[in-house]
Amino acid sequence: MENYIVSARKYRPDTFETVVAQKSLTTTLKNAIQSGKLAHAYLFCGPRGVGKTTCARIFAKTINCLSPSANGEPCNECESCKSFNEQRSYSIYELDAASNNSVEDIRSLNEQVRIPPQIGRYKVYIIDEVHMLSQAAFNAFLKTLEEPPAHAIFILATTEKHKILPTILSRCQIYDFSRIESADIIAHLQSIAEKENINSEYEALRIIAQKSDGCMRDALSLFDQMTSFTQGDLTYAKVIESLNVLDYEYYFRLTDYIINGNTSQALLLFNEVLGKGFEGNIFIEGTASHMRDLLVNGDPVTAPLFEGSDDLRKRYVQQAAKIPPKFLFRAIKLCNNCELNYKTSRNKRLLVELTLIQLSQLVTGDDSEDGGRGPKILKPIFNKIEQQQPIAEKNTGATPPRPVAQQPIKADTPKREEPAPVTAERRPVLNGRPEALRQQTTAPKSIGGMFQRARTSLVQENAPAPKGASMPQNSNAAPATTAQPAEKPLTQETLVQAWTAFAMQLPEKERALADRMKIITPTLVEGNTFTISVDNQLVAGLFEQQAERITKGIAVGLGNIMPVMKITVNKTTVEKHIYDRTKQYEMLVKKNPTIEKLRKTLNLELS
Repeated sequence: MENYIVSARKYRPDTFETVVAQKSLTTTLKNAIQSGKLAHAYLFCGPRGVGKTTCARIFAKTINCLSPSANGEPCNECESCKSFNEQRSYSIYELDAASNNSVEDIRSLNEQVRIPPQIGRYKVYIIDEVHMLSQAAFNAFLKTLEEPPAHAIFILATTEKHKILPTILSRCQIYDFSRIESADIIAHLQSIAEKENINSEYEALRIIAQKSDGCMRDALSLFDQMTSFTQGDLTYAKVIESLNVLDYEYYFRLTDYIINGNTSQALLLFNEVLGKGFEGNIFIEGTASHMRDLLVNGDPVTAPLFEGSDDLRKRYVQQAAKIPPKFLFRAIKLCNNCELNYKTSRNKRLLVELTLIQLSQLVTGDDSEDGGRGPKILKPIFNKIEQQQPIAEKNTGATPPRPVAQQPIKADTPKREEPAPVTAERRPVLNGRPEALRQQTTAPKSIGGMFQRARTSLVQENAPAPKGASMPQNSNAAPATTAQPAEKPLTQETLVQAWTAFAMQLPEKERALADRMKIITPTLVEGNTFTISVDNQLVAGLFEQQAERITKGIAVGLGNIMPVMKITVNKTTVEKHIYDRTKQYEMLVKKNPTIEKLRKTLNLELS
């Protein structure tokens, strides 16, 4: 059985041309080799698995190559290249700073630097994970790094540049490696699949590239894992099954439910996802990514930002055409807020469900830019819930007024000097129900508004009918009598209600008057006369100035009965007791006779 070599080692680049997605850095290194302008120290930094150590090895092999090619690549034929490829070169050293981070290790390195190379022009030291060196080791390395021998070149590699001392950084040429794009990873995996005769789907490789997060080494490891699982047949369905990735079909369905306001189906879909073993944060992150893909596919200018196959792109374009960009902005914001609060939330499922409900309500929301606050007008969440019927009016035992048909009012009917009081029998019939019952079904916004409607009703009912006009008649009703009921007398209860109602409907700028009226209770004396009692003359002057306005306002609530207000001032006398010292002492002695004994014992006198 042959020894199996993983793809990350088997297809590791050995020339600058085969390095993936680091074109600018490899070009710079090749030009430096061709021009002979080599620095004595380099620092390669960047994320894991992007080619730092690989480029350091290729660079070390190239500068020691005895016959490099015209384009700055190693020949792989000379003794130096062969010894390096066979891992027996004494001119290129690789050190792991994670396990060799003490001062003694650096001192041993400084001793080796003095020895010139056996083959080639340079002795190259590749120190990986250099940020793991201790503070003392860094200090011991400073002098050698600043002034090494002419044949020594140091290449430092790290994933955490911020942990390296500034004195070390200032002595190196720094090369920043970037993450590898998904498109480059997919292309590299496709080339390896062709060489290994592996059947692969583009979407399957896209999922692997997405999971690798810009790391080529992780992508190659996942590729080997999926090849073993699928036995050389990399399909999208098998890859998402093995990697435990949510299918994009879930998100297409979820988006359809959201734009249709179907909250119940969206919650059931989330429950289905939880049943498959996925966490809520995975689901909400995928929803945010799906909304982002819809957003970029909705505009032809940003369409190249989408990383997917042409068939999948068409589906995104079709769904994006149904959704306005403003909706997608708010949806992404809601998903992002949910993701931020997921770790600290105690009820994580409820948090995700609340976000789904808010997403469903975005379709019927207003046009404000509040985003995460949700719409002002909410659409019913569950369609199967029956609308609650209005609660029937409480039966007080009194028989509701019966509508009575009105006789036509003739044009020559004399006008009445005083408007007749409004009664339930004289209120007009609207849509087959009395005006009084119709008004009871709608609560007034304020008591002041109730008075305004009462005043308007009085004017409308007592206005003369136009010539030739007639009121609706009911053939089954008895004709109305011409005699009007007697005017209701003013009572203490109606007076207090009208007084309080007028105080409550005063504007905010007259709050002082309203507050005083609320603490004063008017007292009905006789007839239409009532009195109020105030504490001082200043308050009495205030009410005298507003007397006409107050009485008119109260009259509206009393059915246009004009009352008369009288103001009285309470004269409270405060008894002032002025005692001299002798009187005060006598009072103390009455309370405590022991004080007198103490005075006599000490032979004290009152001053």
